[in-house]
Amino acid sequence: MRIIFWLSMAGILYTYAGYPAVIWILARLRPQPWIAGPITPSVSIVLAVHNGAALLPRKIEHLLGLDYPNIKEIILVSDGSTDGTAKLLDCQYDPRLTAIILKEHGGKAVALNAGVEKATSEVILFVDIRPEIAPGAIRQLVSNFADPKIGCVAGELILCRESRDATSAAVSGVYWRYEKWIRSCESTYSSPVGVYGGFYAIRRELAVSQPSGIILDDMFQPLSIIRKGYRSVLDPKAYVFDAWPARYGLEFHRKVRTLAGNFQLFQLVPWTLTFRNPVLFQLLSHKVMRLVVPYLIVMLLGSTLVLSSSSHLFLAFAALQIFFWSIAAVALHYQIPGVQRIAAAASALLLLKAAAVVGLYKFLFTSGPLWKIWDSNRPAVEITPPETKDSTPSDPFITSTEDDKV
Repeated sequence: MRIIFWLSMAGILYTYAGYPAVIWILARLRPQPWIAGPITPSVSIVLAVHNGAALLPRKIEHLLGLDYPNIKEIILVSDGSTDGTAKLLDCQYDPRLTAIILKEHGGKAVALNAGVEKATSEVILFVDIRPEIAPGAIRQLVSNFADPKIGCVAGELILCRESRDATSAAVSGVYWRYEKWIRSCESTYSSPVGVYGGFYAIRRELAVSQPSGIILDDMFQPLSIIRKGYRSVLDPKAYVFDAWPARYGLEFHRKVRTLAGNFQLFQLVPWTLTFRNPVLFQLLSHKVMRLVVPYLIVMLLGSTLVLSSSSHLFLAFAALQIFFWSIAAVALHYQIPGVQRIAAAASALLLLKAAAVVGLYKFLFTSGPLWKIWDSNRPAVEITPPETKDSTPSDPFITSTEDDKV
């Protein structure tokens, strides 16, 4: 029991403190800077949408109004839509717009493959229907391709967090800042293992066809590019605004889909868990260990309870664990304003760990395509970019010598 206790404790501490400390040290001691330059390669924007008629007019207007001067084409792919999306796309006459109407609903990967096959520009920019791209963000993003070693670049996601319950606010607040910090360290040292799928760009010649039905295109595509010897990096000055679900139930549903997608990725693309993956260390430490943590938590509590009969220290630690998870469950389930605010971080952790367990269950027992566990007809989220001096750069494209190395 003592061995189980210490192994589970070590695994949890390594996942949430040890690995972040290691990757931070590596980023400080062995940074790999890259060159950014004032280039304007041609860009093909690819947007896959299923039943997006309610949001699509505004999105098309937004894309057509982007300030990047060399957007060659905007490819809109309707993935088996049944709500009038296809008809709406047929009514668009701007010469930069290309509509692809897929009759069958095959999932985002199939739609993206169709868009990539149609693209003709030097750079392919993947976007989602919700996010708002800040002025200058595309110019800033593609500037990183001035370095021939860079194959994939993702922007800086700023989450709008108004009118959210405490648990959802904690997930999109403290947790997301923690996650972005780790990804930034990975990017500085080598490459992050995944990117925000709503705003990232790749060199067209490096694009890889997505496995049909894969959920995490924003992990598969960057990892495939990294495997070819290129880097995937993050640009903290290329801003994009999005919003995650405002209620913890929808946030739980979103995380279940994402975490089920991790298991699916390992099944469909097994090389990601071998030494053929140049970022295997980051993947195991950042992604795989988080999938293991829920079971380590159970092992830790169970071993502590057994050992508590022989030690007051173990008894106190068992009581502390029970109290922590009880407060988290109460705050999550009963939504008591005062308790929820105090215990928001604990309830967010409980939500994420429960989503990992349910995600494994969904992966193992879902009949039919796994991507269908996500309800694409969920209520739309209104995105209002915050108007603060820190939210958008005063000069979105920096060309000084000091800032050319990212």
